[in-house]
Amino acid sequence: MSSLQIARVALDLPLRSLFDYRAPDEQPLSPTDVGYRVRVPFGTQRKIGILVELPATSEVSLAQLRPIDCVLRDLPPLPTDWFRLTEFCAAYYHAPLGQVMLSTLPAGLRATTAVQPRHSRKAPLVGSAQQAPPLTAEQQASLAAITAAAGFHAYLLHGVTGSGKTEVYLRLIERALAGGRQSLLLVPEINLTPQLEGRVAARFPSAGMVSLHSELGEAARRRNWQAALTGEARIVLGTRLAIFTPLPDLGLIVVDEEHDASFKQQDGVRYSARDLAVFRARQMAIPIVLGSATPSLESWANATTSASRGRYQLLSLHERAVEGARLPEVRRIDTRVDKTQDGLSGAMLRAIEQRLARAEQSLLFLNRRGYAPVLACGACGWTSDCHRCAANLVLHLSDRRLRCHHCGFEARVPQACPTCGNQDLSPFGRGTQRLEAVLAERFPQARVLRVDRDSAGSRKQWEALVERIQCGEADILVGTQMLAKGHDFPKLTLVGAIAPDAALFAADWRAPERLFAQLMQVAGRAGRAERPGEMLIQTQFPEHPLYAALARHDFPAFAATQLDERRQAGFPPYAYQAMLRAEAPQMADALRFLTIARACLPAEVGQAVCFYDPVPMRLSRRASLERGQLLVESPSRRALQRFLAQWVPQLEAIKSSSRLRWHLEVDPLEF
Repeated sequence: MSSLQIARVALDLPLRSLFDYRAPDEQPLSPTDVGYRVRVPFGTQRKIGILVELPATSEVSLAQLRPIDCVLRDLPPLPTDWFRLTEFCAAYYHAPLGQVMLSTLPAGLRATTAVQPRHSRKAPLVGSAQQAPPLTAEQQASLAAITAAAGFHAYLLHGVTGSGKTEVYLRLIERALAGGRQSLLLVPEINLTPQLEGRVAARFPSAGMVSLHSELGEAARRRNWQAALTGEARIVLGTRLAIFTPLPDLGLIVVDEEHDASFKQQDGVRYSARDLAVFRARQMAIPIVLGSATPSLESWANATTSASRGRYQLLSLHERAVEGARLPEVRRIDTRVDKTQDGLSGAMLRAIEQRLARAEQSLLFLNRRGYAPVLACGACGWTSDCHRCAANLVLHLSDRRLRCHHCGFEARVPQACPTCGNQDLSPFGRGTQRLEAVLAERFPQARVLRVDRDSAGSRKQWEALVERIQCGEADILVGTQMLAKGHDFPKLTLVGAIAPDAALFAADWRAPERLFAQLMQVAGRAGRAERPGEMLIQTQFPEHPLYAALARHDFPAFAATQLDERRQAGFPPYAYQAMLRAEAPQMADALRFLTIARACLPAEVGQAVCFYDPVPMRLSRRASLERGQLLVESPSRRALQRFLAQWVPQLEAIKSSSRLRWHLEVDPLEF
């Protein structure tokens, strides 16, 4: 039996171990086979795994090893740098390695039937390459700084909205192509890809650009992923999961809108694509560019604080790239003086009227979809609560439904109060649908267009709405954060922020950072061409420092204030955190698990790690499960990681109800 060849395989299972098999008797394996997919027996099933090693010995008796069914050589093996990336991800986020590895593959490649070989398909030519516009002096300086150095360097490209960050990206991609290298361009959301996709394809029509995102059909996703693996695709444009795309000639990584929370996976393996991108660039010894008009405070600290030791190099674009285009003037409307009617102040209504008279577009930003946040009975106090979540059912009047935006539950709007029978039910608060109705009534001659997750649920719907806006088929836009970034509408000259004040005093200490980013991004939609832009903010706190910094377009001042507050409070980036969360049918069970977990301390914790008490989450019930959390914090990333590596095995050994689920999130964004 000693002559048997051992093969170690990663499987998509919530187990931290790899699995040993023996090589097929008729198909001996060599080190060059590492990285191929394999089909193996597991219990009574067949599973697809990845061959990760050919070890000399096994902890399992050789006689008990089952043979691999077959090695799938229909695609090239996964490369060494891909293994290093997934291994780092599994180690840093304390996730099972097999789960990380297999979850990064297209679903079709995890199926137990072999993928049929496909003929190579070159990207169709779309005509001659679009000519590059001239660079501004600031763009030239940034480009020169990035191209002057060799090897790994991380650059934070801080550019005001409309300053031409994308053109810098394109010039860098052009340089990578000339050097025979591939480029990976990450964007936070699918709705940012169509416009950018078209721009990249027009500039590099023969480069074999492919996109990777969740809206792709399985066949297209597999085809594009395969083109990247074989090197046929020289440019990959994708969302979060694309960070794991195997690229044999990778020479450049760009993360656009690097501050965006969408780069953080919120279920399964809870990784940050932005942070993994920095690791990947370092291990590949290539440059990475993180771009944003409102960088995350963690990235800003890495580029500006002495404690960061210059981890990132800061490059700035202070002026808009289009000649004559200026940053919008930001004005604050004190709604204590200029009272709102149906959510709109007199100053806002007059500004919209002026744009209609000049055939210009207006955008009203309200980051709350639906008609109203809650439906209520004035007689008995009944409210439209979600019986599965600690949240309200939102009124969607267009189809007369009540919907939970957390768990997806929905119900018909009742004809009368379920408690007392009163038929006079009233909507409270305001969402995009209600604002749309108010504007349609107030400006009957105007074409009002609502853009949110309800009206643009798919990429096809989103592209149709964008085309209508760009063709001038809308006068007033009502939108959520979907419209806040990455879009260029030349006729748009007015942006109005409706009811932004709630985030100023939210319990989440990241809320001001998110609000500033949203408002600065949405303000940037105005005045991007030769027409001057204006932003109006309806607020009861016009003197608040956040709005004052926004009026000056002064992100550095805002960031400095926020970082100083976080330094004093001991919040990231001056501390490192992990969050253990548990959910169960009863809150007592969730908190009991967390209390036991808190007591399961490794033998030598020392003073480097601090525990907080187990508490209910802010959204304490979701989808009929009660949710609690336990925060772990340390001033040292290394100390926290060392602690977690010892703690997680003890958590896995805790006996608990089969209905209780728990997960650990490193560097959490939600509290």
